[in-house]
Amino acid sequence: MMLLDPRLTDCRRIFLQDFAVSASIGFHDFEKKTAQRILISVDLFVPISASTSSNDQVDDVLDYDFLRHGIESLAQSRHFNLQETLIDQICALCLGQPGVRAVRVESQKPDVYPDCKTVGVEVFRWGA
Repeated sequence: MMLLDPRLTDCRRIFLQDFAVSASIGFHDFEKKTAQRILISVDLFVPISASTSSNDQVDDVLDYDFLRHGIESLAQSRHFNLQETLIDQICALCLGQPGVRAVRVESQKPDVYPDCKTVGVEVFRWGA
């Protein structure tokens, strides 16, 4: 269970876990030859007041479909040498959404090394 910062106790956590996308990513020569599978997980922290609908309508809350579309678009947009660069751009995408107070993004490359389950990077950022 994730321990939360007191600044997030009035927030709802909206999440996307292990979203598999194909991306040109990595600085090793063998990684530059072909796209590889990466897994992206995102936690968005949105104040309950900005993520509640009295009408049970998606237009009243943060629609997380933008995450899937935005991440897919970013992953396909160019070659990334570093996972850090990709997740920083995903953070910027998320923090650009109205009401997002904070975001956690993780990327994993599960197919890079045969002797480990995955390698990855994680970042947590506060909005403005």
